[in-house]
This record gives sequence, C-alpha cells and structure tokens, in this order.
Amino acid sequence: MTVEVDGLKNQKGQVCFAVFSGSKGFPDNGKQALQSQCIKITQTPQFVTFSNFKAGNYAVAVIHDANGDGILNRNAFGIPTEGFGFSNNPRIRTGPPSFGDSAVLVAGSSTNIQIQLQYFLGG
Repeated sequence: MTVEVDGLKNQKGQVCFAVFSGSKGFPDNGKQALQSQCIKITQTPQFVTFSNFKAGNYAVAVIHDANGDGILNRNAFGIPTEGFGFSNNPRIRTGPPSFGDSAVLVAGSSTNIQIQLQYFLGG
C-alpha cells in the first residue's frame, strides 16, 4: 500500500503516518496502530509504502509534524496548529472522523491512497 500526501505547506519537520485496522485508537493513538512511522519530508507530494497487509479495510491518519515532536500540536481551544489528513479525505467539522469514514479497502500491495492535508491554523 502506497500513501501519497498532498498539500504540504512546507518541508519543515516530518510527516507521521499511522495505519489502523479498526476503530480502536483511531486516529490519534499511534500505540494501537498496526504500523506507524515518521519520515523526513524530502519531496512534495511525499510518498511512503507500507507492506505485509492482508486484504481488508484500513484507515490512515497523517500529520505534518512541523516541529518534529511526534504529535499533532493544538492551541488552547484544541484546534490543530499543524497539518493533518486521513485516508478517504473525509470532511472535518468538529472533531476527527470515524474509522468508517476513513476506511479504504486494501487488496494487495498495489493499493494507492491519496491524502490531502488540511491546515486550520499555522503550518
């Protein structure tokens, strides 16, 4: 499965990915992710490939971790100050999407997922 991240505002910091196979922990508990990793931003769009997945539904959460601390920073009101995105590019209103809104069917290594980052503040 290859994930393409579009919409990076700059190449500061890193992009962090977390792949989930169910709703438990999605989208912000990386410890419950099936696979997770952060990579230095080297190109726009940025690509990362994950392997060894059985066919099924998965959801990917991505953050543009501009300051390199490994978390999605928020302001005092809880609004993200760094870029973020999810597989299936669900509309974000008052909180993170559900696993079901972000789930995509992965059926082999040739699955490609495009995620458009969103920035509410900063970036």
